[in-house]
Amino acid sequence: MSGELEQPDTMDIDLPMVLAALADPYRLACVRNLAWHGETSCHDLHDLTGFESSKSTVSHHFRVMREAGVISTRVSGVHRYSRLRRTDLQARFPGLLDAVLASASAVDSRQKGIRT
Repeated sequence: MSGELEQPDTMDIDLPMVLAALADPYRLACVRNLAWHGETSCHDLHDLTGFESSKSTVSHHFRVMREAGVISTRVSGVHRYSRLRRTDLQARFPGLLDAVLASASAVDSRQKGIRT
């Protein structure tokens, strides 16, 4: 199987669904890592988060992000690669993603005792 998994068109991305997807700490960690690393295999992205979760839980989180329009996932053989839909989110909700990522970085820094 190859190709992109189903996702909403840009104009169909719904703000409450995006905010719900970004509200979960695991999903927010995935989004932060995608913003930093770019397209990443789902397996590697999960490892980057530092969370321990079952495969079914991880699959659920990726599906929530994809169905909300936060990420796009392409399939290549047995591997899945995700990327942040930054351009689409910016077109639909200007500044939202940057604000969320900046806020998440500030919270992370405070938790580590780093001043922002």
